[in-house]
Amino acid sequence: MIDLILGGARSGKSRLAEQRAHASGQQVVYIATAQHLDGEMAERIQHHQSRRPHQWTTVEEPVALAQALQTLDAPNRLILVDCLTLWVSNLLCLDNGNHFAEHKAALLTCLPGLQSDLILVSNETGMGIVPMGDLTRRFVDESGWLHQDLAQLADRVTLVVAGLPHQLKPANIS
Repeated sequence: MIDLILGGARSGKSRLAEQRAHASGQQVVYIATAQHLDGEMAERIQHHQSRRPHQWTTVEEPVALAQALQTLDAPNRLILVDCLTLWVSNLLCLDNGNHFAEHKAALLTCLPGLQSDLILVSNETGMGIVPMGDLTRRFVDESGWLHQDLAQLADRVTLVVAGLPHQLKPANIS
């Protein structure tokens, strides 16, 4: 089961993902893609950490997401990735031209073969104005294309607005 949860900043998408993970009754592994680059980000990370149950395993992986998913994959396990747009940003800042494309391809290739259930959290970035800079325009483009690819693979896609989940694609679960 692949569950993609999209929403704006502070929309409630992470809270929904955490609620779904907790309700699953499975062993939860939380992959955090954020990096402690400044004080504000450290506060955001601490806020997210404080909400997680102590029995969840947290793995910090800002770049090699496909590799981490394959390493952590196991039956009866749920892997929650929060968040994909930070992962995209991390890769674009490291990009040598093909770095992002290689990691994106690896992610999209590995997802269908995983035994674990997945919850993927990401910021919907394509609903605002077109950014002025090259890097920020590429970030919005790459995030949007990634979301489209993931939505095709996902069993369930939810958009969260003002804390309210809007089901875009129903789960194929009987």
